[in-house]
Formats: sequence, structure tokens, C-alpha cells
Amino acid sequence: MHPVPDSEPRLTALPPVGARVLAFLAILLAGGTGGLIGSAFVNLQCAGSCQAPRAIGAVLGAVIAASGVAVIAILGLRAMSEWRSR
Repeated sequence: MHPVPDSEPRLTALPPVGARVLAFLAILLAGGTGGLIGSAFVNLQCAGSCQAPRAIGAVLGAVIAASGVAVIAILGLRAMSEWRSR
């Protein structure tokens, strides 16, 4: 016996795979550029050997930038899935 197919399509809250991949790549790109900016910002203010402060600036810049883009990406993906379901 074969199961009876549903007459109505299933509604899902997941956005398309392409949109999720694009959001992930945007978060990675923002983290990389934030790390470069954080490292350059510390490098401008430091004299001598500044490896540890530059690394801290790079990590903080990357985390802040990636977090900000992640929030925007999540809000955009949620809005996209709500718009598709109506």
C-alpha cells in the first residue's frame, strides 16, 4: 500500500538553501573584514612590538562585525520566510 499524498503543500519556516548559504558567506566575509579593521586600528595606535594587542583587536573586530551581520542576516531570513508563507 502506498501512502496517500497530501493535497496541500507543507509549509516550512526555512528560507531557501541559497539564501542561507549567502547569509553564511556574508557573516564570514564580515568577520574577516572586521578582523582586518580591528588589527589595523590597533596597529595605528601602537608603537614597537604589538603582536598581542593586534591579535586581540583582530579577534574583537571579527566577533563584533560577524555578530552584527549575523543579526541582520537572521532578521532578513525570517522576514523572507514569513513573506513566502503568506
